[in-house]
Amino acid sequence: MLLRTLIPLYLLCFIVAVAPCRVSAQVPVEQRTPETNEITLKDLLRAAAENNPEIKAAEQSEAASKAVIPAAGALPEPTVKFESMGHFAPPSLMKGDPSSARAYGVEQEIPFPGKLGIKEDIAAAEAEGQLWNRQLVSRKVVSDLKQAFYDLYLVRKSIDILMENKGLLENFEHIAESRYSVGQTIQQDVIKAGVEISKVLDRLLVEGRKKRIAEARINNLLNRPPETPVGKPAEFPKAEIGYSIEELIQFALNNSPAVKIQESEIARRQHGVDLARKEYYPDFAVGFTYYERDQNPGMYGLMVSAKVPLYFWKKQRPELEAARLNLSSARSTRDSTSSTVLYQVREAFSTATTAEKLSRLYSSAIVPQANLALNSAIANYQVGKIDFLQLIDSSVSLLDYKLKYYEATVEFHKALAQLEPLIGMELTR
Repeated sequence: MLLRTLIPLYLLCFIVAVAPCRVSAQVPVEQRTPETNEITLKDLLRAAAENNPEIKAAEQSEAASKAVIPAAGALPEPTVKFESMGHFAPPSLMKGDPSSARAYGVEQEIPFPGKLGIKEDIAAAEAEGQLWNRQLVSRKVVSDLKQAFYDLYLVRKSIDILMENKGLLENFEHIAESRYSVGQTIQQDVIKAGVEISKVLDRLLVEGRKKRIAEARINNLLNRPPETPVGKPAEFPKAEIGYSIEELIQFALNNSPAVKIQESEIARRQHGVDLARKEYYPDFAVGFTYYERDQNPGMYGLMVSAKVPLYFWKKQRPELEAARLNLSSARSTRDSTSSTVLYQVREAFSTATTAEKLSRLYSSAIVPQANLALNSAIANYQVGKIDFLQLIDSSVSLLDYKLKYYEATVEFHKALAQLEPLIGMELTR
């Protein structure tokens, strides 16, 4: 009689305990943790722009390269001279000697026309390369920060789901213990529930390690101590690719900072070839001198000189050949960089499209079906149609599918973040 009274009571407790844990057909959005500050991706990107040392170093290099452009096209420094011809100590003029004099002069070297302009073009090409390098560094930092943010988001979602599943399994364990105490089930059910709870605890430890790694990575990109609290990643709108692979490839060819850097280097090396050709022509120098003489009228002197490239086969010709080889090397490097960028664009696009399809499949079909399967398993277990192990398996399957949904979603957004420095455009916000 007591047994008949207890069994309905246990089933009622089972239904009350499990009901809050049943999930709807939609993938749930976990509640915000009150005691943890939320951090948005926009906040992190703003902090990176202000504090990341790589971005600052690239900006300073760009500014320095721009500052030297005028200097590259400037004339060489003039030479000022003083000469005394007469007594050595103390230096004085010799009376009656017309060759005794004090000479005051200035001399200016003038490179062959066009050389200074080419040197300025070389400096401008270097500055352009630094500009694209600054953009590449900035976009890589942003891409790394976005990926770290998404990793932390996945970790926090995984922890929330694991904690939810842990509570569900604990309810199952209590039911199994109650049924075992009245002889309605076997001890293996209790043990199985305990084993599954231990597995969840093990996975929570792993996720805790991943959380610390993701937070340390974010702090490193923000130039903060590794142990600085980061906060809980806020929900973010799902991004869309919005472009075909052909469009992305064209963007990469036109806008990729890595390719632009190599193109700037080609321009610099081409100017180097032009300058090497100019070295076959002489540089000039002009000078003016005033001679102060004792008891004789002062004299003026004018000077014009030219450096003759007499040994061109030993100097100018090898320099021109080296400049041409450097230009050819820069072109090969550009081609290699373009090929690598296009491969990475295709790889990231393939990863993004596959992850997007999986994410939609899990959210629209697999997770809702797993929800229904769990609810059906609970109902069937209540009437004795399935055993406890089947109930546990349904719960574990739902856990895995929910985690896979978030893994696919995060992989999709990480792939888009990887595309951004390749195509020189922003795809996620």
